[in-house]
Amino acid sequence: MAGTTLKIDISGRGGSYEIAIANGSISRVGSWAKQHSGKVARKIIVVSNTTVFPIYGGFVAEQLRSAGFEVGTWQLKDGEVHKNWRNVEKALNAFAAFDLSRTDAVVALGGGVVGDLAGFAASIYLRGVPFLQIPTTLLSMIDSSVGGKTGVNSSAGKNRVGSFYQPSGVLIDTGLLKTLPPREITAGLCEAVKQGVLSGRELFKTTSDFLSRYPVAEMSKNFGEREFGNAIDSLVAAQVGFKASIVRGDERESTGRADARSRKILNFGHTLAHALEKVTSYKHFKHGEAVGYGILYAAELSKMLALTDDKVVNLLYDVVHRTGRLPSLSGIDPEEVVEAFRFDKKQVAGSLQMILIKGIGKPAIVNGDGIPRSTHIRALKHLFKKHQS
Repeated sequence: MAGTTLKIDISGRGGSYEIAIANGSISRVGSWAKQHSGKVARKIIVVSNTTVFPIYGGFVAEQLRSAGFEVGTWQLKDGEVHKNWRNVEKALNAFAAFDLSRTDAVVALGGGVVGDLAGFAASIYLRGVPFLQIPTTLLSMIDSSVGGKTGVNSSAGKNRVGSFYQPSGVLIDTGLLKTLPPREITAGLCEAVKQGVLSGRELFKTTSDFLSRYPVAEMSKNFGEREFGNAIDSLVAAQVGFKASIVRGDERESTGRADARSRKILNFGHTLAHALEKVTSYKHFKHGEAVGYGILYAAELSKMLALTDDKVVNLLYDVVHRTGRLPSLSGIDPEEVVEAFRFDKKQVAGSLQMILIKGIGKPAIVNGDGIPRSTHIRALKHLFKKHQS
């Protein structure tokens, strides 16, 4: 089967894992799991949600059983609001009820919520059991399934509780994207734009050209076409390649680094995104949609701080708008959003680390203490004025 395989080597730990990318790869999930779950694994528990499992869960479980595993399943409800402590405890109880041992494995079958929660639960159950990722959304394929960040939301903020816990393998089947609703495609494409901005002109152009060639509103019609399949495979592989390159060099997001290859740069667009999600109780935005707004806010703020110019800002507005329609910002108070910044997990020594830009491929890590609150409010009001309908 044609496809791309990328390898992530974790420096200082002697570990590595593979990310396999291919349309139709779900058909070999049994042999893949056998290869990556460890030589003595007897049991696998599939963690999924109530949207994804009815579509793919039965097939995956059947393939795993055919490969010789005893298979258990556990599902949570769909949505960011369900990525919480309560469901972590339920997942841990399901692992225990299935009598999962330290040599058995957990498989995450779903989007970022499923992957984050399942990975976190796997990291703390018996102090760590093997964990496999099968992402089913575009956002989770290019971002959250790669790099080992796991965690849950709490009253303290988005992903404030979590761990670095690398998967033993990642299986990306781009064919699974055909069942996604348009909002999920938009969410993933916003994350793709974010990574393109950070990476440089080549990945940014690849992403921008894809959006021009395949309008989101018509994308569902293209699945099954070979040309489109090749294009989405190439886009996903390029996006994953960039994310992997950053993770290899800074697995645990070193607090002491402030260079353009620090893992911190991947938080571009996320300061506003996490704040928007928090003030709307994780119910109004898909994570990637909030990131879309976060990209534009960071661009506006960068311009106000004289880091970049109108040309770059206008370019980002154009490309983000091509990802699809984002939810309205009507009714959201900019003051409340800025107040939510203090819950952001990117605090270092009491100061918020802002990821801004000087241009395409030129991220800048800026100490938030030097940015007046009034400047944040002004940038937000400018953004909100354009997106309140």
